[in-house]
Amino acid sequence: MDNQNNNNKNKNQKNNRQGWGIILFTTLITLFLVLALYRFMPGSNPKEITYDQFLKMVDEGKVEKVKINSDKIEITPKKKDSSKDSELMFPSVAPKYYTGVVKDDKLSERLYKAGVKYTQEIPDSGSDIFWNIMLTLVLPTLLLFGVFSFFMRKMSKGGGMMGIGKSNAKMYVEKQTGVTFKDVAGQDEAKESLQEVVDFLHNPGKYTSIGAKLPKGALLVGPPGTGKTLLAKAVAGEAKVPFFSLSGSAFVEMYVGVGASRVRDLFKQAQSMAPCIIFIDEIDAIGKSRDNAMGSNDEREQTLNQLLAEMDGFDTDKGLLLLAATNRPEILDPALLRPGRFDRRIIVDAPDLKGRVDVLKVHAKDVKMDETVDLEAIALATSGAVGSDLANMINEAAINAVKNGRQVVSQADLFEAVEVVLVGKEKKDRIMNAEERRIVSYHEVGHALVSALQKDAEPVQKITIVPRTMGALGYVMQTPEEEKFLNTKKELEAMLVGMLAGRAAEEIVFDTVTTGASNDIEKATKIARAMITQYGMSEKFGLIGLESVQHKYLDGRPVTNCGEETAAEIDREVMKMLKDAYEEAKRLLSENREALDKIAAFLIEKETITGKEFMKIFREVQGIEEEEEPQKQRIEMKVEEPEQLEQKDVEEPVQNEPEVSETTEE
Repeated sequence: MDNQNNNNKNKNQKNNRQGWGIILFTTLITLFLVLALYRFMPGSNPKEITYDQFLKMVDEGKVEKVKINSDKIEITPKKKDSSKDSELMFPSVAPKYYTGVVKDDKLSERLYKAGVKYTQEIPDSGSDIFWNIMLTLVLPTLLLFGVFSFFMRKMSKGGGMMGIGKSNAKMYVEKQTGVTFKDVAGQDEAKESLQEVVDFLHNPGKYTSIGAKLPKGALLVGPPGTGKTLLAKAVAGEAKVPFFSLSGSAFVEMYVGVGASRVRDLFKQAQSMAPCIIFIDEIDAIGKSRDNAMGSNDEREQTLNQLLAEMDGFDTDKGLLLLAATNRPEILDPALLRPGRFDRRIIVDAPDLKGRVDVLKVHAKDVKMDETVDLEAIALATSGAVGSDLANMINEAAINAVKNGRQVVSQADLFEAVEVVLVGKEKKDRIMNAEERRIVSYHEVGHALVSALQKDAEPVQKITIVPRTMGALGYVMQTPEEEKFLNTKKELEAMLVGMLAGRAAEEIVFDTVTTGASNDIEKATKIARAMITQYGMSEKFGLIGLESVQHKYLDGRPVTNCGEETAAEIDREVMKMLKDAYEEAKRLLSENREALDKIAAFLIEKETITGKEFMKIFREVQGIEEEEEPQKQRIEMKVEEPEQLEQKDVEEPVQNEPEVSETTEE
């Protein structure tokens, strides 16, 4: 503790010295500007005129006062005759003139008659000469010398100009992070890997006795919002050691060499306070792979080189650990990822069903909830959601409860929050005309009816034609009965038929189509292309990978790995697959036109119906007993309310994601 107090005292003294240096620098700059302003003000540099011009000005009444010196006559004209430029910039200053001294005995009389104030120079001891020399030569020289000395002292200390080479990492000592592993849920594997590191910092002898060494670095990799930064703070909170936290962008400046200087300073501070933890968030800002391409960033590459050298140079026996986080590991330099630098890569992915339940419990512990709340039902309805999504849903549910005048959160609030986060709030001012309501109704019932008619489709939970702020004029929500990690070819084909069923219903009923199916077509095309290029589910191409996914943890954009002719064949195969699915959707709806009309009419009247109401009408039309329901029994939830997500990524199993089939605005 004494060492820590001494360090803080030295740091405060250093900051005070820097503060006085900045004050001195600012004062000198201000003085220099004042002198320059005085020097170049209009009137400070008089203009020479001839003696006859001077007499003419006196006779015309343009002169205010005159000072007769031994070598010249200084003339101050009246302000009304000053130049326009001077009046704009210095309205209180008029330009001055001077002329040579001519032996003229009548000058005093002429000045008196013209009403001009005049004075005669009195010989001085030389004080004017002294002050002129001081203002024009000595003070500017001293000013420049002081500024130069100030910068040289700063640079000689390794800090660079104005300290820009100093590390600006935020330091949290001991438990000041306020986060422990109890605050992190849904990432059991990542926590286990990091708990070993914490145990090593607490009990190094247990590991060193058999020759084990503390890992130099651990790289946290995963999508945004999964809790990478939270995990790093939890490690510091559990280890109870100093924790340096900063972003990768904090190293990069416009001056070449500043980033490298900050890296050196950061590791120097950390080694003086070891054992400690350094956390660099978004390390891809400085760790991007080096190349010789045009436009390469010399500053970033120098910073990366310095980071590599520092990671090789520090001794793990002192208990120095480097943590870093990124969601773009594929662009990092291979030299940064090799063992000996980042020894561990810890995947922090979207949580599974159990993980989502745990995350919801963590965020709900301080929220008042009633007995109707079933967090497992919410977790099942939010497949693919990350920790930040779930935290936002809990907060939105609490806000919704307050808005409705209640003191506790109910299950209805939670489902409404899921809907708000994923598809937006209801647009109460959006009033569709009768024809548009009818089109949207048939479109959404088409999705739901085809889902009920296919055994490989997911159960419908909700159908609505209430517009939402994210552009949906209506949508169908389907909830999986259980979380799945694989999809069969039949399930994907059933998805395609269900997605195109809205457009098929429009064509069957209205003999035309609208712009509302754009979102359905986009998602169907994405799945069909993935089936052909990534999943090997095309008879024509077979088991060949024609696309690879880049930025897996971000947008998951696929990149084609084939020639132009093959790409054209892929497009034709995608079109054929979608056409077959569309024809199948039209066949199913045509054969069940009575159910389509009856359910659509009920939806137009109610605007929103639950999956239970939908299946009741469907069974009545089909004459099916409840026990013989052709659709999978939907998991009972305490509130028949909304649900979730578009599929996050086509290379992942898309079936675990609750379907949201939208009718979108043009």
